[in-house]
Amino acid sequence: MRKFLIALQFLTSIPVRTKSAMDKNKLAGAAVYFPLVGLLLGLILATANKLLYVLGLEELLANTLLVTLLIILTAGLHLDGLADTFDALLSRKARPEMLKIMRDSRIGTMGVLSLICIILLKLSLLCALDLKMMNVSLILMCLLSRYSLVLSMFSFPYVREEGKAKVFIEGMNTKIFSLATAITLFCVLVLLGLKGLIPFIMVMLFTILTGKFIAKKIGGITGDTLGAINELTEVFVLLNMLILTRLGI
Repeated sequence: MRKFLIALQFLTSIPVRTKSAMDKNKLAGAAVYFPLVGLLLGLILATANKLLYVLGLEELLANTLLVTLLIILTAGLHLDGLADTFDALLSRKARPEMLKIMRDSRIGTMGVLSLICIILLKLSLLCALDLKMMNVSLILMCLLSRYSLVLSMFSFPYVREEGKAKVFIEGMNTKIFSLATAITLFCVLVLLGLKGLIPFIMVMLFTILTGKFIAKKIGGITGDTLGAINELTEVFVLLNMLILTRLGI
């Protein structure tokens, strides 16, 4: 339970209390619960969606409120990483300079544009989704995107000497990854049955390819790039759900 609360504290703005003193290995083990934190976020969004539907709000307004709620629940953590990552990767600078750009508290043009694009994409995809698949899509979006963090931490090295994500990445091992994968796969199968294997496998491929692209640029991953992967995966999951729905799968 304590590890889950640590994961909740790390990934969200939900107020939780955990004891400060904890072994690094146990702290890293909290990554097992990243998918469950995603599941919780998805359930909150799905519940909010039902309430908004009952209130009869116009679709665009309702979806805007859902996206806003997710930003509030995560304190914009992953969006901040997305902006920093795009500022760095699109700067056309050498690797050391890109890492410095990510640490800069100021946001550049590419960072702003990435935020605008990602929010517009989420809104557009949510508006395009069938109402029957809306709640499942919201849950999967949050669940699989948080799983992508675990997959990234397991697959790629950390490039900084220090940082918030360092303890999770350096403490990542096969046991943590396997448990997180099993939890995620179980939740996906409960939600979608065997057809849930499609978005699950697609997210794994997307995460690995995105991570490889980033690692090629900067030599590995950072907390900021994890945030970027999370945000991009959210959009990718919604796109997958839209395609599956349109294909009648």
